Amino acid sequence: MSFSVAIAGASGYAGGELLRLLASHPEFEITTVTAHSNAGQNVAAVHPHLRSLADKVFVETNAQNLAGHDIVFLALPHGASGALTAQLDPNTLVVDCGADHRLESEEDWAAFYGGDFFGAWTYGVPELLIGSGKQREKLVGTKRIAAPGCNASTVELSLAPGIAAGVIEPLDIVTVLAVGPSGAGKALKTNLLAAEILGTANPYAVGGTHRHIPEIIQGLRWAGAERATVSFTPVLVPMSRGILATTTAKIVPGTTAEQIRAAWESAYADETFVHLLPEGVFPRTADVLGANTALMGLAIDEAAGRVIIVTAVDNLAKGTAGAAIQSANIALGLPEATGLSIDGVAP
Repeated sequence: MSFSVAIAGASGYAGGELLRLLASHPEFEITTVTAHSNAGQNVAAVHPHLRSLADKVFVETNAQNLAGHDIVFLALPHGASGALTAQLDPNTLVVDCGADHRLESEEDWAAFYGGDFFGAWTYGVPELLIGSGKQREKLVGTKRIAAPGCNASTVELSLAPGIAAGVIEPLDIVTVLAVGPSGAGKALKTNLLAAEILGTANPYAVGGTHRHIPEIIQGLRWAGAERATVSFTPVLVPMSRGILATTTAKIVPGTTAEQIRAAWESAYADETFVHLLPEGVFPRTADVLGANTALMGLAIDEAAGRVIIVTAVDNLAKGTAGAAIQSANIALGLPEATGLSIDGVAP
C-alpha cells in the first residue's frame, strides 16, 4: 500500500531532510511540496542534492494544497502550523516538526514562545520511557504527532533511563550541547554567517532561556520525575549539522556503578535507533551524520558523585525528520524502521 504525502515548508533544512529520507521510503509517495518565497521553483533549484525529486515544483503553503493526502508533514517556523493544522482533515495523519504542538502547559508556551497556544499532540520520540512503557505505545493509531525539538529529545533520551530507574536525581541536572547551525533554520541571520561561526564556538540562550527547556522537563516528568531542574547551555560550533550533548546528573546515594549502567542497558538494549556504547567509548557527531541514530556513552565520576552521558545525534535526521518519519511509521502500523537507516556517512 502506498500513502500519499505532502510536505509543507519543504524548502527549508528540516523540509529538505524530510524530502531526502522520504525519497527512498517504499510506502510513502511524495505528491505535494510547498514553500513560501520559493513557491514556483523546482526542488533542484533549492535542494540540488535531491536529484530524484529535482523536477517537483513547490506550491504555496495553504490548507487547500495540503488537502487530500494521507500524510502531511509540516516543517514550518514556530507559530505557523497551529492555525493551518486546524483546517486539515482529522482523518489525515499530520506530523508537525515545529514546536506548536509539543508542550502540554499553556503557561510554558507563553513563557518561552508566546502567541496562540494550540495544545499538545502525541509526542514523537518512540524510545522515550513513559512510566513502565515507552512513548511508541501512544503513537500507535494516532492522527496527530508533534515531532520533538532536536536538543530536547537528545537530552530526554540521555536522562530518561536514569530517572525511570531511580538511580539519578532529577534536580541539579546540567547539560551543555555543541550544536550545528542548521538547527536554527535556513533564514539569513548575521550570527549564522560563515564569517561569524568558522573558527569559533559561540554560546547562546545562556541562563535558562532556551525554548527547549520546558520540553525537556516535560519529558523527564513523563519518565518519572516529580520535579526536575535543568541548566541547559547550547554552544554553536562550526559544523553544518549535529548535536553532541554532555549531560550530568547527581547519583542517588547508595547506587552502584553496576545499577547505573544497567538502567541504560535495559532501556535501550532492544532499540534499533538508540545505542549505548561499550564502557569507556563515547560518540562523535561524525558517527551519526545522516543516520536516524542516537549514540550514547556513559561514565561515572565517583569523586563528584555524578553520572555523565554523552549523546550524539544528527539534528536534522534523528533530531527532526527521522523522528517524524519513525513516528509516522508507528502510527500507520508499518515496521518502525521503514525508510530509515542506522548507518551514518563517513568520512
